[in-house]
Amino acid sequence: MAGILAWFWNERFWLPHNVTWADLKNTEEATYPQAEDLYLAFPVAFCLLMVRLIFERFVAKPCAIALNIQANGPQIARPNAILEKVFTAITKHPDEKRLEGLSKQLDWEVRNIQRWFRQRRNQEKPSILTKFCESMWRFSFCLYLFTYGVRFLKKTPWLWNTRHCWYNYPYQPLTAEFHYYYLMQLSFYWSMMISQFTDIKRKDFGITFLHHIIAVFLISISYVNNMTRIGSLILCLHESADALLEASKMANYAKLQKMCDVGFLIFAIVFTTTRLVIFPLWLLNSTLFESWEIVGPFPSWWVFNLLLFIVQGINCFWSYFVIKVACKAVSKGKVSRDDRSDIESSSEEEEEEPSGKSSHASTATNGTSGTNGYLLSGSCALDD
Repeated sequence: MAGILAWFWNERFWLPHNVTWADLKNTEEATYPQAEDLYLAFPVAFCLLMVRLIFERFVAKPCAIALNIQANGPQIARPNAILEKVFTAITKHPDEKRLEGLSKQLDWEVRNIQRWFRQRRNQEKPSILTKFCESMWRFSFCLYLFTYGVRFLKKTPWLWNTRHCWYNYPYQPLTAEFHYYYLMQLSFYWSMMISQFTDIKRKDFGITFLHHIIAVFLISISYVNNMTRIGSLILCLHESADALLEASKMANYAKLQKMCDVGFLIFAIVFTTTRLVIFPLWLLNSTLFESWEIVGPFPSWWVFNLLLFIVQGINCFWSYFVIKVACKAVSKGKVSRDDRSDIESSSEEEEEEPSGKSSHASTATNGTSGTNGYLLSGSCALDD
């Protein structure tokens, strides 16, 4: 085990040439990031999960009720062993041939069987109240992290000139504000990775989980090798749009259409500007060229920049859907429900379908906008 740890914490990988771990030990004059600090993120992440449960129950839920968001679930489908077996073992969206066979077997009208499958599908969808509480938690914490980051970054020289991120690197003391900010960011991403398995499952589950993993690695690497200055800028920039997204979703759940429209369009502008323009031209330029010129490359530097390029690829992927929905919103005059994933729309939406349509048609209608669910899954993504 000692040999594995020595190999993993090899100074030649983590630190620039001629710099050792001993050089970055804490002294009375200066405090530097220590690798063991990363372990603090696990108990803090657990505490965040507990705080979230309390927040959603005693803050978010009363707010939702005050906005007339009801906790009532969808209409329950009446028990039927044959239809339940088809639903669980064969298909949730039976075609016309199967519907006709079930109609003869049960002596039911086809439209009654269609209605049963719609009600049964809706039973598996989360309530609007649950979705509102999730969004309000993310909105509140993302807004807190962003405002906290802006508050202390505006006093730093590297916000205005990113070359200061690399001057005298890695001998840059870690302040208490930096330590707290990094710890909360890392803990929040760990909590998001855990809660993603219990939260409402979104259509972009895989890409969001990948983003969270990369974010944890980036935060950890930049902390261990003391790239906290450029790391804090990257974190704060990516937090700038997350609260706007969650606010738009909350307005959608509360049926505040105008507020949802305005909030979403502002989010789309901020998201695409920060992640497609500012991030590559300002921060990637600094991590690639300014750091190369002032410090020079070393192994963890390559890994750090590789992960940043993957993040930028995810940014482009999400931006495509953001722009797509924004263009539809402008052309239609509103961000309509059809422009959202069926996961993000009302849990009773299928009940509104005319009974004459087949369930297959219902699936196709919702499927036309299904890919746009990437947009409203939140991620805080980059994370969110």
